Amino acid sequence: MSRRFPLLLSAALATAALGVVPAAQAAPVSASPVAAASGSQPYASYWYPSTILNWDPATDPDARFNRSRVPLQPRTSDPALAANPNAHAGEGKIASLVSFAPTSNNPSQGSADPNYYAFGYWQYVDKLVFWGGSAGEGLILAPNPTVIDAAHRNGVKVYGTVFFPPTAYGGRLQWVRDFVQKSGDRYPVADKLAQAAQYYGFDGWFINQETGGGDSGLATELQKLMQYTKAQSGTDFMWYDAMTTSGAVDWQNALTPANSPFLQDGPKRTSDSMFLNFGWTPDGLDSSRTLARQLGRSEYELYSGIDTEANGYNTSVDWNTLFPSGQPHTTSLGLYRPEWTWKSATDRADFYAKDARYWVGANNDPSNTDLSSSWPGLAGYVAESSPVTAKPFVTNFNTGQGDFYNAAGTRVATGGWNNLSLQDVPPTYRWVVNSTGSKLSPSVDFTDAYQGGSSLRLTGTLDAANTVRLYETSLPVAANTKLDLVVKTPTAGPTKLKAALSFTDSPGSFTTVDVGDDSGTGWERHTLDLSPYAGRTISQLALQADGTDPAYDLRVGQVAVHDGAMETPAAPSGLTVLGASDVTAGVSQSLRLSWTAAPGGNVHHYEVYRRNADGSRTFLGATPNDAYFVGKLDRAGTEAATTLDVEAVSTTYGRSTAASTTVSWTGTPPTSTNLALNRPATASGQCNANEGPAKAVNGSVSGGNSDKWCTLTSSKWIEVDLGSAKKLNKFVVKHAQAGGESASYNTRDFSIQVRSNTTDPWTTVATVTGNTAGTTTHPVNTTARYVRLVVTKPTQNSDPAARIYEFEAWGA
Repeated sequence: MSRRFPLLLSAALATAALGVVPAAQAAPVSASPVAAASGSQPYASYWYPSTILNWDPATDPDARFNRSRVPLQPRTSDPALAANPNAHAGEGKIASLVSFAPTSNNPSQGSADPNYYAFGYWQYVDKLVFWGGSAGEGLILAPNPTVIDAAHRNGVKVYGTVFFPPTAYGGRLQWVRDFVQKSGDRYPVADKLAQAAQYYGFDGWFINQETGGGDSGLATELQKLMQYTKAQSGTDFMWYDAMTTSGAVDWQNALTPANSPFLQDGPKRTSDSMFLNFGWTPDGLDSSRTLARQLGRSEYELYSGIDTEANGYNTSVDWNTLFPSGQPHTTSLGLYRPEWTWKSATDRADFYAKDARYWVGANNDPSNTDLSSSWPGLAGYVAESSPVTAKPFVTNFNTGQGDFYNAAGTRVATGGWNNLSLQDVPPTYRWVVNSTGSKLSPSVDFTDAYQGGSSLRLTGTLDAANTVRLYETSLPVAANTKLDLVVKTPTAGPTKLKAALSFTDSPGSFTTVDVGDDSGTGWERHTLDLSPYAGRTISQLALQADGTDPAYDLRVGQVAVHDGAMETPAAPSGLTVLGASDVTAGVSQSLRLSWTAAPGGNVHHYEVYRRNADGSRTFLGATPNDAYFVGKLDRAGTEAATTLDVEAVSTTYGRSTAASTTVSWTGTPPTSTNLALNRPATASGQCNANEGPAKAVNGSVSGGNSDKWCTLTSSKWIEVDLGSAKKLNKFVVKHAQAGGESASYNTRDFSIQVRSNTTDPWTTVATVTGNTAGTTTHPVNTTARYVRLVVTKPTQNSDPAARIYEFEAWGA
């Protein structure tokens, strides 16, 4: 990255990727998409200074879908509970500048793609900047509501971005002048910035002014605009070290008299913090600290930047200047583009490994970092903070992404998704395990869940007590306080699990409460009475596995600390279809829905379902908001109408009755046929000569055990060439039971992949875990020539053979 334009590259590349005309030649357009009364995809808002003046949430059809409903939570950080002995609480903090998606076409409420930057180390972050903006799209970018929801749930402030690029990259000085234009004693653009932050529910703005050619008068107006906005609304600002008081763009790499009025102007507080450019030095940071104190400001309101966009944790950083050993931190830390861990990853497992390496170090343990390493992990310097300060506290270990969706242990949707609005507060300590023997391995498990798409899994050799520290908390215990644990074990019997609690009067000492036995192998709730500890305050929430087991394997689907019984919320009302658009005419639609929020204030989120003919329901999505976009509602056969339900889920995960409405279908759906029938098929192998892949595409299951594809290979897959790219609307897989074999041989875990050319990567369109059915149907909306079934767990038991009687790909 060029040091001349330190924060520019990503925006410039986004402009180039869009193929836009350089901004010096292009007329500014309204960058906030206008959707009529339709079911089209809503997007996060972005503007130019001139177009934001025309923005009104009452007339912007996307605005309602961009609101965050999660308030900023208070946090606790007890120095005595810091995982790492070198980490400091109450000193240097971390600001993170993250590009979650392009400036334009950024879906408001998640999507059906599980590949997403589902950030999970909020405990180390103080502020998150929703990074973006470009000359060709828009300069002012409001944060996505899902990111606001997740950040606020973790006590992290969120800022939108105002980006003025250098002229070489399309910047116009007139845009800066438009930004500070006045009407009497008002700054109209500033009023809109405050209105957007208030309406959408975020906290402030990051101002990145890199357009050259300005003068001292323009610089003064920018200072006054921030001062005005703070006086009017209290909106936060973070200023980037680029423009100086002379109006020139001249990165100081420090707080100096040339840029300090953008932080503090005499008695006037201009901005709340400053992001110092990447070229800082020991002397520069030392003088920055001194000047900040002279101005009556904390040195920890200065965030010294490091650029990790290109190299992630391979970036060279002078850690000892920022965080000198045995001394107070010099300043706070500003991270530029930590999502490198996701963008450079080969798959989700690789992302989680890289993200752990970035945040907690090579040992995947924040208590055990190597400060001699070139990248020890940020947990080695900055102590954790926790938002777990009030009851009820409930976590399902849901990361905000997954390959399916479970509700109260029941599979209600298959297929990938992301939605950070549904992310639970991640564990404070990922992962700290104390044991005198072998240590268990905690992990986020995406193969099973009680609620959402993931759970906590503990595996390994159990030969001594293992205490797995999970959350720092500040939870007072009352006479009716209970602790619920929802767990799943491979066999019925002792869970060998205890809840482990420490209290503020002895925060380093754990008291345990035995969970007891499981009666089966499904999800089971164990409710523990905490009344013996009434009057005390829980400071740590942990789990302890104790006993002997050479292959311990336990999943935790929910942990809840609450007073009294689980609350059943009131129902929402007035469910309305605001608009609908065809995805495939007569076959599928996208929808914009709204409803009136349930009274009572105890709703965590709302879940949207479609009713099925067999009485079951299919999950379509969820949000804390009172409006939701359904990306795809599939018509079931030739049904004339589909009933939709929206139910409130309380903060303790009780469920309301549903508000309902219907969606009508018109026209006759196109005839769909099995396009895989008798097409060429190949496979990883076959059990014998009579069980080749052709048997899975012959349209028959009547030939008994000889009418199937079977394989014992370690990697199990079957691929079908449809001859040309075809529009597909569903896959049907007929497993062992469909051919007359035992249901215990039905495929348990599998995925379906597609591609149009042999040189293309495979795209997963359906992922199934925990299947028990003999025939499964998987609606899709895709186009492909090659289709593939990948079996990862072939049976319900330990039998190693995959048995597929038919693999059907249906389309018009």
